[in-house]
Amino acid sequence: MSARILVVDDIPANVRLLEVRLLAEYFDVLTANDGPSALAICGHAQVDVVLLDVMMPGMDGFEVCEQLKSNPRTAHIPVVMVTALDQPSDRVRGLKAGADDFLTKPVNDLQLISRVKSLVRLKNLSDELRVRAETTRTIGIEELLRGTEGSHEDAPRILLVDGRPNSQERLIKALKPIAEVTAMSDPQGALFEAAENRFELVIVNGNFDDYDPLRLCSQLRSLERTRFVPVLLIAEQGADEMIVRAMDLGVNDYVTRPVDPNELAARSLTQIRRKRYNDRLRDNVKQTIELAVTDGLTGLHNRRYLDTHLKVLFERAVRRGRPLSICVTDIDRFKQVNDTYGHDAGDAVIREFASRIRSTVRGADLACRYGGEEFVVVMPDTTGEMATVVAERLRLVVEGQPFTINSSGKTIEVTASMGIATTEGGATTPEQLFRQSDQALMEAKRRGRNRVVAAAA
Repeated sequence: MSARILVVDDIPANVRLLEVRLLAEYFDVLTANDGPSALAICGHAQVDVVLLDVMMPGMDGFEVCEQLKSNPRTAHIPVVMVTALDQPSDRVRGLKAGADDFLTKPVNDLQLISRVKSLVRLKNLSDELRVRAETTRTIGIEELLRGTEGSHEDAPRILLVDGRPNSQERLIKALKPIAEVTAMSDPQGALFEAAENRFELVIVNGNFDDYDPLRLCSQLRSLERTRFVPVLLIAEQGADEMIVRAMDLGVNDYVTRPVDPNELAARSLTQIRRKRYNDRLRDNVKQTIELAVTDGLTGLHNRRYLDTHLKVLFERAVRRGRPLSICVTDIDRFKQVNDTYGHDAGDAVIREFASRIRSTVRGADLACRYGGEEFVVVMPDTTGEMATVVAERLRLVVEGQPFTINSSGKTIEVTASMGIATTEGGATTPEQLFRQSDQALMEAKRRGRNRVVAAAA
């Protein structure tokens, strides 16, 4: 796994020790001996994970972490605090400062490498989503990162899977101040619960007598519905082999018994915060894709979508031996509407025209705004005769009721011309089919507008 790790420590021997361990795993390693140097490197270089010492002169690790997390340019970089401080309160302070993890010196090699690999995987996912979202310039990273701090977020929901009632009770008490907790003792029942309901964290306690908790962790990662839900494992102190296997399976974090309630709450909030950030990025990418193929004025699909999807529908029609028809329609004398009443009135006519198309065509039909006042309806499994009936019905819907063009209720009469083409006419490509329908539209215009013309077979 290739990644660039920044090691920050004011003691050269500590830096060298971590550097050797990381280089042995084929990571690229950068080093810094103080906080300001670390901030400068993160601001200008590609860094995938920061291993940050806490006890440094001048600016300590807590302050460095807070500055990294408060800067939108570096907030996405995972931070692991590495320190000799071993009190639960120190770990909680580091996690509250924004650290993604906390390791106590002397650092266990297996835990170090497994945690770094886990964080690199998560950052790769975030980076892919973030780059896509930033490319579209439709998001503000600061807003995303602040999202979980606001009052608009619902209380997070945590699924706790624990085989012992007394342990469940203690953990619920620790988590109740930060989340709604659903506790279950049956692992397979918990898997179905996680798949059917929205949880932002699953906590698996490895205290089952006759069940391997890693099986549940693996199943949570293999299901589509739970693939991106963070998983936190509670393990016995010294269960290094189990912890490493868990991290390799995709478990996001772990705590060891005896569980400190404050640390459990802090680690849970860290995972929930990261999930919400990635969910927002993922939703934004989805919205961006929708915007890329949707006409902003009408809500219909746009020309880009038509150009791609018409090919799919055409090939499917040919493969199945079924007819495919196209109706190209154009609002008559639309330029006069803009010239006489203004572009706002023209936009109102286009929006209403699109609405009437929606009310006329079937759910299986593809309605698009091709550009300007021109629209296209693609009708799968539709003969030319049937398509002509549909087009005539649309023409009457347009002609039959005036269009309202402003807030005062002023209306105007609108008509449309339509051209029909079908694969029954011998078209061998989608481009040829579209040209035939466009030529039929031009013929409708020449014949006096407000009519439907079918292309000659």
